Amino acid sequence: MTSENQRGFTLIEVLIVVTLIVVLAGIGLATYTTSIQRSKEAVLREDLFRMRDAIDQYYADKGHYPSDLTALVSDGYMRTVPKDPLTDSTDTWHTVMSDIDAANPTATPGVYDVKSGATGNGLDGTSYADW
Repeated sequence: MTSENQRGFTLIEVLIVVTLIVVLAGIGLATYTTSIQRSKEAVLREDLFRMRDAIDQYYADKGHYPSDLTALVSDGYMRTVPKDPLTDSTDTWHTVMSDIDAANPTATPGVYDVKSGATGNGLDGTSYADW
């Protein structure tokens, strides 16, 4: 057989195709990883909003803040304490206690705010503990 009758791809053509596949796979993996992180952060923001809303409703109804997050569940303001999507635990929420009421100094302070116990920064550069 002569070289004119041989068919197939040259080594350079194969290398170009393989390189393109690797580049596209790398872009896809980076996009996938970012979208997973973005979805976890969206769930975290929503959970914080819902818990803060429940704390405000509790205060409006009872005139004092709940003693802990489980009080929101036991009194029917929330079904369950949500898992922190970044730590995958319900025990890592950091609660901010209210100041002592000057009008009623014997009252015990309650949960005024809640923050994530996750370490690190979000995609926007702010710390999760500051959300």
